[in-house]
Amino acid sequence: MKRVLPPHLPLTGYYADESARHRWLRRAFDETASDYDRIERITAFGTGPAYRRRALARAGLAPGMDVIDVGMGTGLTAIAAVSLTGDARRVTGVDPSAGMLANAKVPEELPVIAGRAEALPLADGSADFISMGFALRHVSDVNVVFAEFRRVLRSGGRVCLLEIARPQSRAGAWMLKQYMRRIVPTIARVFGGTAGVTDLWRYFWDSIEACLPPAQVLAALCDAGFVDVHRDVELGIFNAYVGRRSD
Repeated sequence: MKRVLPPHLPLTGYYADESARHRWLRRAFDETASDYDRIERITAFGTGPAYRRRALARAGLAPGMDVIDVGMGTGLTAIAAVSLTGDARRVTGVDPSAGMLANAKVPEELPVIAGRAEALPLADGSADFISMGFALRHVSDVNVVFAEFRRVLRSGGRVCLLEIARPQSRAGAWMLKQYMRRIVPTIARVFGGTAGVTDLWRYFWDSIEACLPPAQVLAALCDAGFVDVHRDVELGIFNAYVGRRSD
């Protein structure tokens, strides 16, 4: 059995220990879901849809594929997947947050399932492509999640994980931290209407800062049995981890 590989150590400023992490995240996402899209649109300057579509296309998503969007949230990455596949019925969203799923703005015919990345409620070999948009930091065990991805994918199936990583330069990391930990939570407080929205958006930076470095994410994908593993980077911040199931 592989060792447990959390995406980061417990962030005890938000929850006491790893056993409390899942409860804290579930409550935070449930309570702030109605604000999520509005704040994301403002803080990403409206560039999110184009980036998601571009990253998924570059990873090989094409018409005719069956797609699982894990950690679907309000459906931002799932919508990008639909724009590439051309058929919402072939894209399935999975998320553990009832609040996020209730606020998802996806086509009515797109299947939505409550579930966790660590135990996907899907059959073996049921997908050609798995996407995960900025949610890897919120799982409990990266190794378990990647094993689940491999199980659900068909032979030759692809995975594309979108994440934000700290810039390599000290100046870039400092500027991103100021934006993500100070300016973004302020925007969330001004434009959000739900309790806890400021804490959640501040947590996003803290989890980015503490997250596994890209080399470890790529190594974990290789260890899980993926090949052609690589990372596409935009602006030194936006990372798309890509791999293919070989058999």
